[in-house]
Amino acid sequence: MDILGTSLRICVDDLDAAVPVYERLAGAEAARFENGSVEVAAVGPFFLMSGPEGQLEVLSKIKATLAVKDVDDALADLHTVGAQIIAGPKSTPIGRSLVARHPDGSVFEYMDRKDAPE
Repeated sequence: MDILGTSLRICVDDLDAAVPVYERLAGAEAARFENGSVEVAAVGPFFLMSGPEGQLEVLSKIKATLAVKDVDDALADLHTVGAQIIAGPKSTPIGRSLVARHPDGSVFEYMDRKDAPE
């Protein structure tokens, strides 16, 4: 699998207040979208998330989001090493993703841009 980069996942109470801080730190403009009842802002290497406490509790268990060239390749490699696929692969507003628990218990999201809107 080709890992292209990593994004840190940060749960915030007030997305509108957090976005300008991270835009300044990352030197990048936020791309905002919703994932169910959770509002998300992708800013450079950060995924800021805000929403209902129960949803954020689940999302905060994911250590990081790994950008990969192809989620299907990642899926094959994850199966090979004995990872458990928790969710996906599925299409999201910014591409395809899956969530996997590695054999050591760490949970990561893998994301590609194959189905991302132009």
